Amino acid sequence: MINKPHKELNVWKKSLNLITKVYKITRSFPRYEQYGISIQMRKSSLSVASNIAEGAARQTKKEFIQFLHMAQGSLSELDTQVEASKQLGYLQEKDIKDLSNNAIEIDKMITGLIKSLKKIPPPS
Repeated sequence: MINKPHKELNVWKKSLNLITKVYKITRSFPRYEQYGISIQMRKSSLSVASNIAEGAARQTKKEFIQFLHMAQGSLSELDTQVEASKQLGYLQEKDIKDLSNNAIEIDKMITGLIKSLKKIPPPS
């Protein structure tokens, strides 16, 4: 693959780790959830990293920021799916804590990136 700008971002790297954790954890979900909450959690986690990557490839800071906000939306989706999985008894407490801590860390990193992008003056 070509060296793309998102590959230098720590937040993108962390979001890849989140994907791996979600995939590993959802393997233990009941088989009948294979196309239910399990796939939704996987899609949400993938969407976080994908939106960061797509935003980094955009031409303007405004577009990048928009995609970062979408990544945060995907984190909120994942949070809801984790809560639902908890209520359904699919997740162990350690997995809930691990996913939540990772999502919080990624959200903070995205917020910091958005703030830093807003401070950078537009090109003259």
